[in-house]
Amino acid sequence: MAFNGTWKIDRNENYEKFMEAMGVNMMKRKLGAHDNLKITIQQDGNKFTVKESSNFRTLDIEFTLGVNFQYSLADGTELTGSWNMEGAKLVGTFTRKDNGKVLTAYREIIGDELVQTYVYEGVEAKRIFKR
Repeated sequence: MAFNGTWKIDRNENYEKFMEAMGVNMMKRKLGAHDNLKITIQQDGNKFTVKESSNFRTLDIEFTLGVNFQYSLADGTELTGSWNMEGAKLVGTFTRKDNGKVLTAYREIIGDELVQTYVYEGVEAKRIFKR
């Protein structure tokens, strides 16, 4: 239950390069790098409720570990996949509907921060959040 709470974006590492690899245009990359994202996570056993709020949208997501679900990125990219727990780390494996390529996402608590790592086509980015 370490993920429970409200997390506000603090900083990004290589995020624009990641968005570029994902095919996000320059204007959306510039906006996305400064989206003021806030994530509220509530875990109840294997069920998670996540609320994502940014300058551009608010989205409520519910998922159960190991169960596939549909998800749309802020730029409209459609994904299908699931989250699983590996030790103390959430690992998400998602397939893009438009090209079949895989996006891997990791969420882990490091110290007092929530670190989200994304890997797509060999490009890795991190988004670091504080409570």
